[in-house]
Amino acid sequence: MQPEQLPPLSPFLRQRFQSIIWSCLDADLTKSAIFHAERYYAMDRTNHDARHLYATAFLREGQIYSAMYLVNGPLDEQCTGCLEIKAKCCTALGRHRQAREVLESTLRDSNYVSAASSSSRISHPFPEEAALRCRSGTTALKGNLPEKASSSFRDALALNPYVWEAFEGLCALGTAPDVDEVFPPRPTPVKRAPPEDIPIKSAPVATGAGFFTPDAGNGGNLFRTRKPEMNHPQPFRMAPPPPGPRDSIATNDSSFYPPDNSFQIHRTSRSQPSNTNLLANPTRPLSSADEAGPAPKKLRSTTSQPEVLRAKTSKSSSDDPLKKSTTSSRANVVPGKSNAPSNASNIATRRSSRLIGGNTTTSKPTLASKHSTRERRPRQVTHTRNRSAESDKDEGTFLAGEFAYSASPPSAALSPRSEVSPSPSTWTSAQEQLAQEEYETELAEHYIYELVCRFARAARAMSLYDSASCLEELDLLPPVHQNSSFVFAMLGRAHYEKQDYNAADRAFKTLRKEEPYRLWDMEVYSSLLWQLQRSVELSFLAQELLNISPQSAQAWITIGNLFSLQKERQQALTCFRRAVQLDPTCAYAYTLSGHECIDEDLEKAINFFQSALRADSRHYNAWYGLGTCYLRMSKIRLAEYHFRKAAQIHPKNAVLLGCVGMAVERRGDREGALALFNSAVKISPDNALVRYRRAKISIAMRKYQSAVEDLEHLRNSTPDESNVIFQLAKTYRLLGNVVKSQQLLAAARDIAPKDLSKIKKLLNTAKDDGDEEMDEG
Repeated sequence: MQPEQLPPLSPFLRQRFQSIIWSCLDADLTKSAIFHAERYYAMDRTNHDARHLYATAFLREGQIYSAMYLVNGPLDEQCTGCLEIKAKCCTALGRHRQAREVLESTLRDSNYVSAASSSSRISHPFPEEAALRCRSGTTALKGNLPEKASSSFRDALALNPYVWEAFEGLCALGTAPDVDEVFPPRPTPVKRAPPEDIPIKSAPVATGAGFFTPDAGNGGNLFRTRKPEMNHPQPFRMAPPPPGPRDSIATNDSSFYPPDNSFQIHRTSRSQPSNTNLLANPTRPLSSADEAGPAPKKLRSTTSQPEVLRAKTSKSSSDDPLKKSTTSSRANVVPGKSNAPSNASNIATRRSSRLIGGNTTTSKPTLASKHSTRERRPRQVTHTRNRSAESDKDEGTFLAGEFAYSASPPSAALSPRSEVSPSPSTWTSAQEQLAQEEYETELAEHYIYELVCRFARAARAMSLYDSASCLEELDLLPPVHQNSSFVFAMLGRAHYEKQDYNAADRAFKTLRKEEPYRLWDMEVYSSLLWQLQRSVELSFLAQELLNISPQSAQAWITIGNLFSLQKERQQALTCFRRAVQLDPTCAYAYTLSGHECIDEDLEKAINFFQSALRADSRHYNAWYGLGTCYLRMSKIRLAEYHFRKAAQIHPKNAVLLGCVGMAVERRGDREGALALFNSAVKISPDNALVRYRRAKISIAMRKYQSAVEDLEHLRNSTPDESNVIFQLAKTYRLLGNVVKSQQLLAAARDIAPKDLSKIKKLLNTAKDDGDEEMDEG
């Protein structure tokens, strides 16, 4: 499945993102809201509505500094919505004086309009079932009830596949199903052709209300909606799709990223951006019915205008001065950062005037042939519009968000169709425009659906520790989404699990630049810096995280890693204990505690590792730690069991396979151990540890030539490692090459003089007893 290509932040795509994000926020699914808001914001970082929703989601989640960072830019880039959210952040941080100053700044703006995206809103008195099931699954997961959590998450996704927290929960449990099972493939939307005897259905448009209510009969849209309220986000008309193929989410075609964004302009005031356009005019409904008298209190049809309006107009639309002015104003004015209250009334005027003049040329004999051309070729996106009557007919528009979706056909009183089914020649410009808007609405839904599918594939691969597949899926994302925090975090984790530490370091550094106040995933970054022995960078990271949130487990884990790197174990244990106190479900803090005391108190380390597994049964590091403890206690069977459990969870980890091989070799099965070492080297040819262990077991099995190949490879990559040189000298001596062996022993003596006794012992024997104990770790 590939997401359909759309211009960034087309109006229908914008409206659909708003609907999903607000629905997640209303249901208290803040992490899902952050995920979708980041997708929205990544597509156009200049769009203030996207920025406000992203910051609001962070604020609801408690990531106050991240929310503040989004809205606390230069003064000339701030709007009143940014200032509202900034005031809330200051209040949450206890900076009440600064909050007051910010609020006073908003009041000094004469064009001040409260942003719908930055204010509180509750669209449902009680959450929908999908949200409740997701939250039930989250509590079951934290309560160590994996089966109940998995069942709740699956039910939530069956009701609503956009509940991202439910899919992440399944990934955390290791029970994420195949993506096609959760997200069944959907056909690419096709524009509706001129009807012959099929009644026209209303345009499906989803708002925040009813987002969690699936409707199978919604013509490609997953969710039906009720009549939008005034405080709900209203849709925008999307520009016609650009020419060219729409076959891949990862396409580099220039049509996916047009050279200029027609939805941006320079800001003219400090008021709300006009491209948000969220509130309808409360005093005048967006309907053409007000031109002919009071509107009937019925659900309004999304078909073309009523017969009464068609009979009212006899002039050509090109001769209508109101329509001319409206067309020219739409060609010249592009939405930007101004959100004056007159926008809603302008929309109403534009729509009503187009309804009056958009249906007066239906008797032209060339209409049928013109529509056949439209079906074969998509309309072009232009910045200057033809003002002829034919062009005006093409540009007639409906605002689809005005109408509530109705599963049944329109009533006779509201339907413009006569009793006789029209022939294709009666396909009016308004019907053509309606078909286009239906197509664009479904296209926006299809794009988001396929985009979530792509992220779900990457997340599932990451949960199975299939780093290569995860990286492949992320590489197929559009560049606008690849350059987002979520993707950088996944890249860092994937490279870390592959033990490609340099690539992981680059990904995490980019993540820190993108989101400098991020707390999530920083415990992994701190462990990466520990592996790279970078104490200065680790110290800086620890200080920053502690300043951001002294109550976060990530900050104390980072400080503990810093003390561990400095060999101050007691201080490290104290920090890890503090992390556990702040988050009792943090398995990683228990595991690091176990590794800290594994050299001093094996029983204590075992208790820490078991506590980690009670918090997270899939924490492979804890299984590995238990295996190491039992191996040191010479409990070989128990060590092999725990190493195998770790390798089952993370089958792509060469070190874990090597540990299984080491336990198997200890119990006497050298052939089985060698097979495991061969598999480990195949997974990670550059891993020095597993190659060294394979060389040692080859020596024990008297396969000296194979051992020489591995040891020479290690000598070239790590020339200063005395153990490698010593084993190579031993192997050459066993092969009968005494001169080469003595040369290598001399080199080993120069590198590690403390191994002189071992060198003398080797000089006195030429036979491998095969009983030398393999190195630990």
